[in-house]
Amino acid sequence: MDYTVSMSEISGAEFIAKTNPEIQKYIDNSVKQYHHQPIDPELNLKPDKAGDRVEAHFLRLEEALSDPNPKRAERKLNIFKAMVYPQVLVDKDNFPESYFKLQQRIAKERGQGDKEITADKKRKEIETVYTDQKKSLDIWFDYMLDANATYPAWFKYYTLKNVVQLGSYDKKKKQFSKRTQNTTNIFPDLNREALAFVYDVVVKRHLKGLQINDPDFKRIVDSANFGRIYAYAIEKVTPASKEDKQITEGRWVKYDQGSDHMLLCQSLQGHGTGWCTAGEETARIQLETGDFYVYYTKDQQGKSIVPRVAIRMENGQVAEVRGINPDQNLEPELADIAKEKYSQLPGGNKYDKKDQDMRYLTLIEHKLADNQDLSLEDLRFLYEIDSPIEGFGYQKDPRIKSIIEKRNIKQDLSLVFDCRLDQISTTEQEALKGNIKFHYGDLNLKNLTSAEGLVLPENISGDLDLSGLTSTKGLVLPKSVGGYLDLPGLTSAKGLVLPKRIGAGLDLKNLTSAEGLVLPENIGGTLYLPGLTSAEGLVLPENIGGYLDLSGVTPDEGFVLPDTIRGSLYVHSLNSADGLYFIDIVRGCTFST
Repeated sequence: MDYTVSMSEISGAEFIAKTNPEIQKYIDNSVKQYHHQPIDPELNLKPDKAGDRVEAHFLRLEEALSDPNPKRAERKLNIFKAMVYPQVLVDKDNFPESYFKLQQRIAKERGQGDKEITADKKRKEIETVYTDQKKSLDIWFDYMLDANATYPAWFKYYTLKNVVQLGSYDKKKKQFSKRTQNTTNIFPDLNREALAFVYDVVVKRHLKGLQINDPDFKRIVDSANFGRIYAYAIEKVTPASKEDKQITEGRWVKYDQGSDHMLLCQSLQGHGTGWCTAGEETARIQLETGDFYVYYTKDQQGKSIVPRVAIRMENGQVAEVRGINPDQNLEPELADIAKEKYSQLPGGNKYDKKDQDMRYLTLIEHKLADNQDLSLEDLRFLYEIDSPIEGFGYQKDPRIKSIIEKRNIKQDLSLVFDCRLDQISTTEQEALKGNIKFHYGDLNLKNLTSAEGLVLPENISGDLDLSGLTSTKGLVLPKSVGGYLDLPGLTSAKGLVLPKRIGAGLDLKNLTSAEGLVLPENIGGTLYLPGLTSAEGLVLPENIGGYLDLSGVTPDEGFVLPDTIRGSLYVHSLNSADGLYFIDIVRGCTFST
């Protein structure tokens, strides 16, 4: 980084006093208590000067924490942590309910259905989250407050004060979110190289007064915002895992089920993968249920230590395949390497569509980069007309949204459906005006209690929530729903004509009889029919992409299952190994917890 001299020098303590005025209120009160205590005369500290008062405070804090006896030093550090941690770790007594709702949503999208989270399960989950947070913060405190740490006291304070306020790192925005006591993620990875970079630029710019010639970088450093500078450092100082994505040469490492989880989690820390396996407790839990594979590419020294792909096994089956792109999607450059590996593992073939979809999405990216027009086939894929685009991450591949945001949505879709622009809707108001061929997005109509006079679009790309309806009277559903169709209030299928295609899940959990129920041939996600007590007259779809809940049905000899159920199957009274059986292939924490 190019610097020129333009300012006078200040001390680190003066920098803290200048950038954190609130510390003065605390120090001005506490320093009064030791104003009459001797200060090392060689330090030439003047209690009436703000920077010196801060410096004196830091020195006494370091003295309080230091001890030649390692056990006593550790005890003092633990006492210090006990004072700080309750203010920054998630509050176990007021744990956010949104965390469990997210877990239920993830379970639903994976085909596990309405996942029940018992009080005991909640308690264990809360303890796991708390422990992982604590251990991730221990890494920072133990490193910065170690007796052999080379950083000065002011920088230790600057780092720790700001780290406890950082939430998750958004790889798309290249910034940290703000942490609250409702934040359940672990604290950011300690990247020692990036931290050294932060120290270097803060000293050069704010202490020595060197002028930064790069205006963008100058704005970041001048803010004195630790999170912004550290985020910049992560992106710029660690190119092996961020910029040098051309490097694909590396090796797979298998961590056996039941093996030392510390070897796994420590190999991930400091690389910004975003995987919760970097947390000790999560790594331990995951290795209790299956093997874990990580593909490490070479760093600039030629060592295969940079984690790029993870494959988690559970109950002998592939449970997750994750990368380090936003939302834990695979990098396109590593798709072949990942496929070659998971294809050799039990249950890996269920990821073939994900692989095909990601390759097609990459092809579309390249077309647009070369200023090529997209074909109707490309547009049907991009807008998920025929089936959802499946990726390896826990959320939709962000490239889909990024591409679509730059396009004329109505123009694209009018070409696909060979209709006028005004027959494409993107808002609820437009969608309900009538004569709409395609609605792009979700329609949340859960507050409707009657379908009388309701005119829905012929096709909907996202979810359709009609959970407030208790009757099919007047209800004419779209021909296709790309997301979830929620009709949990219906108790009878009389008069119900379902869409020919449902891309995600269908919720009919309060339906008590299959009479009159005609299901689509294919449902891309979960099918909820827990209210049925008899399979009489029930014709199931040929393929179900998620979970099938028939927990109230006792199947008989004539019961016909779908050709494919990609998730779990729940039926009543399956005590025998003959015929049908309960399959539970998905459980527990995701990489994104």
